[in-house]
Amino acid sequence: MVSAGVCTMTNFSALSMTDIIRLQNELQQELTRRFECSLALVFSDIVGSTSYFSRFGDAAGRQLQQLHMDLLSACIVPTGGRIADTAGDGAFIAFPNATAAVNGIIAFEGLMARANETRNHQHQLLVRIGVHWGTVLSDGVAVSGDSVNLCARVCASAGVGEVRLTRAVFDELGREHRLSCRSIGETPLHGFDSPLELLVFEWRDESQFPRGVLIEETSEQVSLPRKDVVTFGRLRDHNGTRANDIVLGHPDPELARQISRWHFELRRSEHGMHLMALSDSATTVDGRDVARGQAVAVRAGTRICIADVLTLVLLGPDQRSSDKDSNATMIRPRPAVQGSTLSGSDHV
Repeated sequence: MVSAGVCTMTNFSALSMTDIIRLQNELQQELTRRFECSLALVFSDIVGSTSYFSRFGDAAGRQLQQLHMDLLSACIVPTGGRIADTAGDGAFIAFPNATAAVNGIIAFEGLMARANETRNHQHQLLVRIGVHWGTVLSDGVAVSGDSVNLCARVCASAGVGEVRLTRAVFDELGREHRLSCRSIGETPLHGFDSPLELLVFEWRDESQFPRGVLIEETSEQVSLPRKDVVTFGRLRDHNGTRANDIVLGHPDPELARQISRWHFELRRSEHGMHLMALSDSATTVDGRDVARGQAVAVRAGTRICIADVLTLVLLGPDQRSSDKDSNATMIRPRPAVQGSTLSGSDHV
């Protein structure tokens, strides 16, 4: 085997080609023997950070990055994780096993949801996460290998608020965590020739959370974005950026003006969803008037009346049609028509 200090003691210029090949083989064997292992790899990336820096400045952007790192650090250490690297707005984390990784992610997502409850809608921390179980080279500090690149691509493929797993992670998990996984089928990844089977990990009990909104007057359906705070209102854009996640309207301009520019928010906590009224204009939840600044619990089936103009019904998982192509469950709206009354960035 290769002895210590061989690189400084050997006169490489005197080695034959055969000697060099033999030395390479010995070094490769030693590298594998000492540093090859299997780890659960996690990439967490802030969504929309470039536009956030541009809009709110370097200080606010740096504070958002620090919040991301502080929340991660508080959650991953108790489950055996460590931050292996940081780059830009993301963090690369290594865990000893898949269960530890998922438990760390659950803790992080819950802590982030609580932090977002106290932050303005424009300053929400939004992340995407990718997880992979694979073979790497690691000396306990650095982590490298093709598995790292794959994990980064899985993260990049995720939508806002999504946690995506490879099949290799799923196979390492116990039954409890497997039940929270939903296959999205074969997914192309940038830089890889063949698509890879990916799954979405639903860290919350999704049966407790609405997945979409139905407007009764037109039968239109819109899926809710995966955000801790989802805003509803008449205003589409404000100072060059999107004002509301779900834009409310009405074919009659006079009736449309009764809807406030920012009418209400839906806020996800760890265990349920609440509606927060933002407007003095009428907001009624299941027949109960909700005053501006007041919050009430909502669930699938809740009826929300907006300014006596629109009636929205929150839809649960069992009220959405199935996407046969991706095995994902999502809302199928009717084809858009002239004078559409409800629009959002997450139409499907």
